[in-house]
Amino acid sequence: MDVDLFDFDLPKERIALRPAQPRDAARMLIVNNGNLIDAGVKDIVDLLTDKDVLVTNDTRVIPGRLSGKRGEAKIEITLHKREEATVWRVFARPAKKCRLGDTLDFSGLCAEVIAVGQEGERTIQFDVEPEAMTSALEEHGVMPLPPYIASQRGVDSRDKEDYQTLFAKSDGAVAAPTAGLHFTPELMQALKGKGVQQHTVTLHVGAGTFLPVKAERTEDHKMHSEWGEITPETAQALNEVRLKGGRIVAVGTTSLRLLESAAGDDGSIQPFVGDTDIFITPGYRFKGVDLLMTNFHLPKSTLFMLVSAFAGLDTMQAAYSHAIKEKYRFYSYGDSSLLFPEKAS
Repeated sequence: MDVDLFDFDLPKERIALRPAQPRDAARMLIVNNGNLIDAGVKDIVDLLTDKDVLVTNDTRVIPGRLSGKRGEAKIEITLHKREEATVWRVFARPAKKCRLGDTLDFSGLCAEVIAVGQEGERTIQFDVEPEAMTSALEEHGVMPLPPYIASQRGVDSRDKEDYQTLFAKSDGAVAAPTAGLHFTPELMQALKGKGVQQHTVTLHVGAGTFLPVKAERTEDHKMHSEWGEITPETAQALNEVRLKGGRIVAVGTTSLRLLESAAGDDGSIQPFVGDTDIFITPGYRFKGVDLLMTNFHLPKSTLFMLVSAFAGLDTMQAAYSHAIKEKYRFYSYGDSSLLFPEKAS
C-alpha cells in the first residue's frame, strides 16, 4: 500500500506535553465502525462486561537515553533492544562518531561499539557487571521521552512517574505502552467491581516505535523486533474468556501486537517467549483481539497503519479528523480511543 494513504495534518498544539491529571480524566473517542462517540476513559467501566478481560503490558521504561563523549566528540544514544545482560542495540547520534571498536564514555559509564548497523544503529557492550546494569542506567540515563515531546521541552523529574504505567514491573522498555498510562487504582477498582478481568503480558517497547516509515510502500518497510512474553497461565486464562463468550480487550498496540503474534488461526492464544517484528497493515485478519484501547498516533506511522487495519482506514481517517476538530490531545501523553473492529463487508 502507498504510505501516503496514512498521512494527515496535525496542528502542533494538539500534541500533549503532559498527561491529564488525574490520569483517568483523559478523554476517549469511541470508534464503532461509522459511529464516533465522545466519551471519557472512565466510561470504559460501562462499556465492558463481567465476561471481558483487559490485557495490559507490564513492561517498565528504563532511563534509556544517555549523553556522553567519544574522545572529545559529543554523542547521544537511545537504547532500543537488549541482546544480553550488558549488550544493547542503540540508535546513536551522530552515528558517524560511533565507529566499530570505539569507547563511549557516559560520565563514567563506559561502553564499546561492537557492531555497526544501518540508519544509525549500533550495538554496544557496557563495561559493568550484569547485575549492575539497571542501577547504572538509573544513575546515568534519563527517561527517553518521544522526540515530539522532547523537542518542545526538557525531561524533568515528573516524567519518571508520568511515563510509567500502573502495571510497570518488568524492566526493559525504552518507550511506554502509552494506552496503559490512563489507568489509576480507582479505575482498576471500578473495573474489578464490574467483574472485568485483567491479565498482563510483557512486550519491551523499543525506540524503533518512533521511527518514521521512510519507504514509499508499506511492503518495503522493515520493522525492528521487540522481545515479548505471554505465560502459559495467561494464555489459558484468555482462551477461557473467549470460550465463555467474553472479549479480549487489548490495552495498547503493544499488547495487541504480542497477542496477534501468539494467536493461532483458530483465534487461540499460545504461550509466547521471544522476538516479534509483526507489522500489521490493512488486509490483516485479526485473530486474538476483539477491542483495542489506544492513544492517537503519528501520521504515516506503523501504529496508524495498525489501527487502520483494525477499524478500517476510512473510519480512522474520519475519527482522526473528528479528534482534531474536537481538540483531543494526541500522542503519548494524550487522550485515548476505544476501537471496535471493522465489520466484514
